[in-house]
Amino acid sequence: MNDEEARTRLLDTAEELFYAEGIQAVGMDRIRTTSGVPLKRLYKVFPAKEALVTAYLERRDRRWTASLRAAVAQAADPVEATGALFDWLARWFSEPEFRGCAFLNAYGELGTGPAGVLDVVRRHKAELRELLAELTGPGREDLADQLLILVEGATVVAALDPGPEPAHRAREAASTLLRATQQPN
Repeated sequence: MNDEEARTRLLDTAEELFYAEGIQAVGMDRIRTTSGVPLKRLYKVFPAKEALVTAYLERRDRRWTASLRAAVAQAADPVEATGALFDWLARWFSEPEFRGCAFLNAYGELGTGPAGVLDVVRRHKAELRELLAELTGPGREDLADQLLILVEGATVVAALDPGPEPAHRAREAASTLLRATQQPN
């Protein structure tokens, strides 16, 4: 097994276990056993748990953000794009393994340290805010911030009561907000 294969196995295992059970609940020995990566190789690839957690969140961010961007890419206008965004959230919230936002979960568990993890969480939320600003258009930063609150709120509610309903309710609120803030042509 080379380092790249070990890295992939370790990240796959970390993503599955950290997301399902929590970062603090899963030790490196469990990651090693479940992944089948030898201890020496594990610590060669990820010298500390913080490095593994950071890499897991970075990879999850790339996948999550790319999937969301693809879902809204074909939209013709902000209303259609916002609808596509909340439809995507409804599908995500309905997945059997859904446990809320991995980034907020990590922050909730680890707080303001370790710094590498906090940086990934902050970058992820900034990227989401940036995507929402792209959807709403220039000069509508307040609207992007309001949509961010709807997305995050729906995600937290869905973590407590999984299923599509929080996304549907947030979509209705977003639709009302978009209608109320439409700029005259």
